[in-house]
Amino acid sequence: TENVKTIRSIPLRLNDQNLAVPDLLEVRGELYMSNSGFVTLNEKRQAEGLPAFVNPRNAAAGSLKLLDPREVAQRPLDGILYGVGTIEGAAFDTHEELLAGLKAWGFKTHDHVWNSATIAEVQAAIDEIGDAQKAHDYDMDGAVIKVNERTLYEELGYTAKSPRWAVAYKYAAEQAETTLKDITIQVGRTGVLTPVAELEPVFVSGTTVSRATLHNEEEIQRKDIRIGDRVVIEKAGEIIPAVVKVLLEQRPADARQFEMPQNCPECSSAVIRPEGEVAVRCPNLQCPAQIKNWVKHFASRKAMDIEGLGDVLVEQLVDAGLINDPSDLYKLKLEQLSGLERMGEKSAENVLKGIELSKTRELWRLIHALGIRHVGVGSARILAQNFSSLDELQTALPETLENLNDIGPIVADSIATFLQEESTVQILARLKEAGLNMRAEEKGGNEALGNQPMEGKTVVLTGSLSSHTRDEAGEKLIRLGAKVSGSVSAKTHVLVAGEKAGSKRKKAETLGIEIWDEQQMLTLFEENGI
Repeated sequence: TENVKTIRSIPLRLNDQNLAVPDLLEVRGELYMSNSGFVTLNEKRQAEGLPAFVNPRNAAAGSLKLLDPREVAQRPLDGILYGVGTIEGAAFDTHEELLAGLKAWGFKTHDHVWNSATIAEVQAAIDEIGDAQKAHDYDMDGAVIKVNERTLYEELGYTAKSPRWAVAYKYAAEQAETTLKDITIQVGRTGVLTPVAELEPVFVSGTTVSRATLHNEEEIQRKDIRIGDRVVIEKAGEIIPAVVKVLLEQRPADARQFEMPQNCPECSSAVIRPEGEVAVRCPNLQCPAQIKNWVKHFASRKAMDIEGLGDVLVEQLVDAGLINDPSDLYKLKLEQLSGLERMGEKSAENVLKGIELSKTRELWRLIHALGIRHVGVGSARILAQNFSSLDELQTALPETLENLNDIGPIVADSIATFLQEESTVQILARLKEAGLNMRAEEKGGNEALGNQPMEGKTVVLTGSLSSHTRDEAGEKLIRLGAKVSGSVSAKTHVLVAGEKAGSKRKKAETLGIEIWDEQQMLTLFEENGI
């Protein structure tokens, strides 16, 4: 936050002269470094004997991670704001009105916005943006098409990863030719062996690329990729390097076909290929590569969020034989950590504090951290909402799990199989002994209530609430047994409507769904002591 406050185009105080400011405003947008600013910054660094930055994107991201805001203030950072998250005390019927509102409050918005009434007009706008792609003083890779009527957003809803009222259009990625020198193997968290192209380094889309994923053996065969080939590469989404095709006319006579190894390159265990899958796996759960990636996932921000436990430290801990699975993290001592390379006593103390704090994390985080195949954050939350403890989840049959929303037969079987494996049972027992939270409870330690007056009922929240944020109200409703949904349907039992409730209220009225005002919800909370 302190770093962002140094960016001159971000107002420290909202302008309320032309438009009243809301009580709460979460603004969303993108920070960047202009190309001209990037060139000037590099000239200054080289004059000072410092290494030049590779590209504006990385320079902007790195600048925002600096610890000294005064240094950030010297970087040519800028920002364009294009949306809002939580907003209380103001409402906009269209996206155009929202952008005008942000501009009136003092935020910088995009200069070029098209209001298109037809798909043909949308395509024309996309073409116009593409033609001017190199004219901007920043790098860009696409355009965003949004439904203008914000009143429809709640009704359109979201998928697990993106809104249904917006879509990104990506222009053709920059491509480059290079030589594929070798194909090596990476072993992932779940034991999957992934072939990786080792390339003659080539500059593409702002960075030097020397490696690219080849996905799996079938993909290599489909594209007829051979070691020694001249290949075309690009960055998928401008980020992940990928081999697009082979230049067959330039194939050398000594180009070699690739074969997947029969043994894991990390632990030498014989690999397996489960029926119906393209992935080749190492079945050894004690494979060092699997342990490293599992522990990295366990400690990651969307899992147990262990501050200070980065990738390099995890690699050292596994290589030193100090950890063989995530439960070993909770046995680490100060002298073990401080004895590692580039780890002083203070750093070691901070890591141990982060590990200790992780014991209080919510149950869904632990479920996600376990690394069950096919179980992401969304599925972990669903499981934590429907089971009071990890012990209860461990005994659940696949057919029971299948009855939950968004849990299909493949995911259900994966959950049940993983949790009932002997090795998993032993690890969970050690985590429980270490004192980790194994029960579904609200952040802060208030356990789910025994009295569940909303059990079996689906509740939707809409509009602005004065007493709680929607997340806070939703957590309390979950503790009372409710399932909180983001969209109204025939399966909805109650709609809690705050101020300026829009399309969800209208739909609930049409379907004859019970509608509460905020006070009715607060009365429910008071009656149950939360």
